Amino acid sequence: MKFGFNMLLWTTHVTDDHAPHFARLKTAGYDGVEIPLFEGEVAHYAALGRRLADEGLTATAVTVMPAGRSAVSDDPAMRTAALDHLQWAIDCSNALGADVLCGPFHQPLGEFTGRGPTEREVMHCAEVHKTAARIAAYADLTLAVEPLNRFECYFLNTAAQSADLVARVGEPNYGYLYDTFHFHIEENDQPAAIAATIGAIAHVHISENTRGVPGAGQVDFAAVYLALRSAGYQGWTTVEAFGSALPDLAAATKIWRPLFSSPEEVYLGAIAVMKRHAP
Repeated sequence: MKFGFNMLLWTTHVTDDHAPHFARLKTAGYDGVEIPLFEGEVAHYAALGRRLADEGLTATAVTVMPAGRSAVSDDPAMRTAALDHLQWAIDCSNALGADVLCGPFHQPLGEFTGRGPTEREVMHCAEVHKTAARIAAYADLTLAVEPLNRFECYFLNTAAQSADLVARVGEPNYGYLYDTFHFHIEENDQPAAIAATIGAIAHVHISENTRGVPGAGQVDFAAVYLALRSAGYQGWTTVEAFGSALPDLAAATKIWRPLFSSPEEVYLGAIAVMKRHAP
């Protein structure tokens, strides 16, 4: 397995000012970093990719679906806008040199209809994501759609729903992102969920139930890694933790109190957990 660290701990837009973190993460034992794609131009990410390569790191990327764009909408214009956003994110990921683009790129965060997903919405999403996956294939890029817990979205919440969407899209470079935080809420048995859907898992986020330091809370990472190893998973396990330093992100992720004393506590604690349980 490969060990990654999500830069959202520090910023929603990585620039040269954040480069000192790269060397620290490399020294700590990480293989790569996950770069948020929330804004910016392709050329910016090409330069960032070269900077990462100079540090001996590789990359994955993460994006969300902005408001006014939705792969699940009945409105063709909103679905077209969603595909346009994914095209931009794929181009940025390719420039970055990333091998995975992940995130909840099905619907905007925090939008609800008062019911669960309809069959029509699932069909719309599968159509948009199938087209996006075929575009991403030209960049040798895997798309990993992220289910979120029921308090953050309504369309995609469980491992079973995610595996069904992956089957409907039916592209070899399309899977789903398994996140230990969201599934601590939505799944009764995380190892069982992994075993049942391993063929659809394209990426893994290691995140504590509090969103703080992995290993300091309730998630059974030993069981998660055992399930991944037993199923033969060899991809990324990437740490995702959030603090209160970024007000907009803290509000979006409902972080209202300090969850750790320093970023070092997070990335050093996390790598210790990962190396302890991964092969």
